[in-house]
Amino acid sequence: MRIKIIGILTLLASQFCYAQQISNEIETISKLLFEPKSKEVLVIVHRGDWRNAPENSIRAIENTIKMGADMVEIDIQKTKDGQLVLMHDKTLNRTTNGKGNVSDFTLEEIKKLYLKSGIGIETHHRIPTLEEAMLVAKGRIFVNIDKGYNHFDEVYKILERTGTLKQTVVKSGGDYEKVTSEKGKAFFNQVVFMPVVNLDKPDAATIISDYTAKMKPVAFELVFNSDTSKIINQFSQIKNTGSRVWVNTLWPSLNASHHDDLAVEEGNLKDSWDWIIAKGVNMIQTDRPQELLQYLRKNKLHR
Repeated sequence: MRIKIIGILTLLASQFCYAQQISNEIETISKLLFEPKSKEVLVIVHRGDWRNAPENSIRAIENTIKMGADMVEIDIQKTKDGQLVLMHDKTLNRTTNGKGNVSDFTLEEIKKLYLKSGIGIETHHRIPTLEEAMLVAKGRIFVNIDKGYNHFDEVYKILERTGTLKQTVVKSGGDYEKVTSEKGKAFFNQVVFMPVVNLDKPDAATIISDYTAKMKPVAFELVFNSDTSKIINQFSQIKNTGSRVWVNTLWPSLNASHHDDLAVEEGNLKDSWDWIIAKGVNMIQTDRPQELLQYLRKNKLHR
């Protein structure tokens, strides 16, 4: 009996330690996110670890957490019966063994399908709901819900129900006036909000200064096809106003060709991640998370 009690106590202690570890990790990420001048570069993994698991799958999220990344980006679509599931495309064709629009299938029908790997091979993984994904991420990693703005009322209910509001980022490409007219000013206090600004557009500086003056976002996601914008050399000024600088290194058109594959496939760090870091970027969304984390840790830019 004594041995049995000791075993139970040991199990409870280990569960407590694990829960404490999870809590500490999300608190660490949250603290860093709201420290724009921190040297730590936060890593966001695009669609989860899709090179080693189907994109937008539970396994892809779990892999991202195990890597020690700070945030996972996921995509959502709505089913015929109004349920939110993880899926980038409007159709099932590319990433599952089904065909047709997600919106033409009920959740029950969607759950019978299987996800495909990055090279198009059918796997045993199923399509998760947003709620299932958020429960996996809860207390472990921040989540950026792409298209979360478009379905915000439904998203908000799920985040509230799962207790994940404070670890979720929702973004919009609209300016401050557009977002407030669509969602109201209270929206900015409901989740972590981040504007997306295209630096190639002439009104980019105005959009950034307007947001900074009126609600001071936690970060700006900045995209640029060319590197001619003056703002690219003013990232430090953005951080000084209280916002982090997020850049996507996924493919050339988002970062003036200073992208992941240039670093990994060609070994050209000088014109890829070195260039990005030198500009003062401190949030990077990547398709090469393992390699990027290794690079940042080597340079003492990630814990």
